[in-house]
Amino acid sequence: MYDHQGIEQKWQKYWQEHKTFRTDVHDYSKPKYYALDMFPYPSGVGLHAGHPEGYTATDIVCRMKRMQGYNVLHPMGFDSFGLPAEQYAIQTGHHPQKFTEDNIETFRKQLKMLGFSYDWDREVVTSDPAFYHWTQWIFKQLFESGLAKCVEMPVNWCEELGTVLANDEVIDGKSERGGYPVVRKNMRQWVIDIVAYAEKLLDGLDKVDWPESTKEMQRNWIGKSVGAQVTFQVADSDASFVVFTTRCDTLFGATYCVLSPEHELVLKITSADRLDAVKAYQKECAAKSDLERTELNKEKTGVFTGAYAVNPVNGKKIPIWISDYVLATYGTGAIMAVPAHDERDYAFARKFGLEIIPVLEGGNVEEAAYVQDGTHINSGFLNGMDKQQAIDAMIAWLEEKGLGRKKINYRLREWIFARQRYWGEPIPIVHLDDGRTVCLRDDQLPLLLPDIDDYRPGKDGASPLEKATDWVHVSVDGVQGRRETSTMPGSAGSSWYFLRYIDPHNDKEFADYELMKHWMPVDLYIGGPEHAVGHLLYARMWTHFLYDKGLCPVEEPFQKLVHQGMILGANGIKMGKRFPKYVVDPNTVVKTYGADTLRVYEMFMGPLQASKPWSEQSVDGTRKWLERVWRLATDTQKITDEKTPELDYSYNFTVKKVTADIESLDFNTAISQMMIFVNDCYKLGRVNKDMLIGLVKLLSPFAPHMCEELHQQLSGKETLAYEPWPSYDEQKLARQQVEIVVQVNGKVRGRFLADQDADDSSVQQQAESLDAVKPFLDGKTIRKVIVIKNRIVNIVAA
Repeated sequence: MYDHQGIEQKWQKYWQEHKTFRTDVHDYSKPKYYALDMFPYPSGVGLHAGHPEGYTATDIVCRMKRMQGYNVLHPMGFDSFGLPAEQYAIQTGHHPQKFTEDNIETFRKQLKMLGFSYDWDREVVTSDPAFYHWTQWIFKQLFESGLAKCVEMPVNWCEELGTVLANDEVIDGKSERGGYPVVRKNMRQWVIDIVAYAEKLLDGLDKVDWPESTKEMQRNWIGKSVGAQVTFQVADSDASFVVFTTRCDTLFGATYCVLSPEHELVLKITSADRLDAVKAYQKECAAKSDLERTELNKEKTGVFTGAYAVNPVNGKKIPIWISDYVLATYGTGAIMAVPAHDERDYAFARKFGLEIIPVLEGGNVEEAAYVQDGTHINSGFLNGMDKQQAIDAMIAWLEEKGLGRKKINYRLREWIFARQRYWGEPIPIVHLDDGRTVCLRDDQLPLLLPDIDDYRPGKDGASPLEKATDWVHVSVDGVQGRRETSTMPGSAGSSWYFLRYIDPHNDKEFADYELMKHWMPVDLYIGGPEHAVGHLLYARMWTHFLYDKGLCPVEEPFQKLVHQGMILGANGIKMGKRFPKYVVDPNTVVKTYGADTLRVYEMFMGPLQASKPWSEQSVDGTRKWLERVWRLATDTQKITDEKTPELDYSYNFTVKKVTADIESLDFNTAISQMMIFVNDCYKLGRVNKDMLIGLVKLLSPFAPHMCEELHQQLSGKETLAYEPWPSYDEQKLARQQVEIVVQVNGKVRGRFLADQDADDSSVQQQAESLDAVKPFLDGKTIRKVIVIKNRIVNIVAA
């Protein structure tokens, strides 16, 4: 009897006691293989049945690679700083550390329950001071390199959460976590100048094996555009502002300018009679997300400031407006509007009665903006030129006059690197009373979080750390100062954790350079596509930075990236806290069917990258198939030491296909092929023992507990974890041939050789093409064809 509970407990205990999957990272004698899962945030509810999919995929590959002779690094840890623990602390008054530790223990038990072959001695936890010591140290390197800066800037502010959010944490104007309203407001913020790495981040995408869709998302997020910066003077004022444009050749058609409502000049240049209207509009815009202000903004809104700018190319005074479709966080926060050739500008100009001057030949601006290319008109010294000629000529003119220059711009904004909350890495900065901002010395790291009694944000969103007055007020070299009270975002620890796994107990440096040189980059990284422009971009930037500093031997951290699809509830709805009744609890599945059943089922559901609904019936079917394998491998009447040549082709093809399918992550088809071989064994009624051991090895990455037990029974060996992976004989992949008899209207008309078990359509085609058969079919209509497998093709013709 297949007792999954007893078998799984036995082998999990064995793996733990023997440290079966411990990696000797200093062993360079074998080829290395580094496989990684995006480590989880340890929430209070634990894993649901959708989570193990990606973890099972990497585990299957790792188990095969070990048996193929690779030295495999397969670690796991926990991304444990973040908002849920903070919210728990606010609601209960209890320290988030205990909440986090309890959740980690729950996750750890579940992951071990599922039989994943992690090296648990390498576990990292981002909220552990031994880990965030080095997160702070890397921040210090960024600060000293001028890439970590404290600036005044518009941010996404969530009042309910009491913190700033990054752009990728805001969805449709609400916080990703909790769905609370988010508004724009100016605040002093720590930022990382990720824009300085925009070009390297773009170039690096050509060097990695990633889904093209993810690469394209990052390219779009970075948003490189080549154009010109043009300076506009405010009329009758010393003030000026700069616009970035990719079409400086259309400058003669600029009939108004638009500033973002947050632009620093707005209140300085607004006339007295327009001030109330401008302020009211600014307040209205602060409640809108960037998405609402751009992509979702169908109706153009805006307010005239009462001020005018001077078009530098012709000296004309043009009105300055503010409008929500111009963002302070993109470009310079100001645009020149050419309504004749831009649909957005055209709609705005039509609504507010602004001048429209065509400067490209073609179209009818009385009806619509003309957005195609054309010969330049109404453009002074550019008349008659095509697009590129005119762009080059205008840039040369602007540079000669000192009014502009060629510029590469990026949509990518600085990475907001501060949160006004308690449960995060303290930023190791002191703001001194003499005006200097300094970082702590290396021997003062890690800077630990102080104990506080109240975790709620202070007035106007002040960090809870402000309440730790003894901790905040500090002296550096005799100068009084205040510690930075914002903490780092959750993305800090995940931006480098993959390096720490290589050398997790090093207290002298974040990781040994020579070890990183051997193990990096990560060979296979599996995780969800929702991290495409958040974590994946941040981790790439930190790795590029550490490479430039000579601290890391590689530029790109993840060589191959795969996004697993989503496992949905039985009705096709996403599992998660929003729809708790559709969540499948893996503990229940494992108790009823076994961890191996859950693993095999999730890999058999369909392609790894596809989303698919849960089916209890199919889980039961998977369990029944594993029981079938168990019966075959424990039935002494079916196992023989004699050769079973009838299975030669099926066995060798199965070894070849399963090996290739695991390599390409086509796990569902690998399982299908093993099912075919098991069926062939049952049809024959016996199977050679060595073939059966080979099957057990092939299945072991998918169903490791059951296969360890079967392998021990069949071979007498202690564990199969490092047994050699099965090999196949190419010569036995040539199918045996059989003679096929061809009948036409019941009479034998020919014979030919075909591959055994060839499909009916190819056999029929061969039969009809035989020279001996063709004369009996000429001029006749084939009414029916009967194919008897491996024996006869009977053609009925009239």
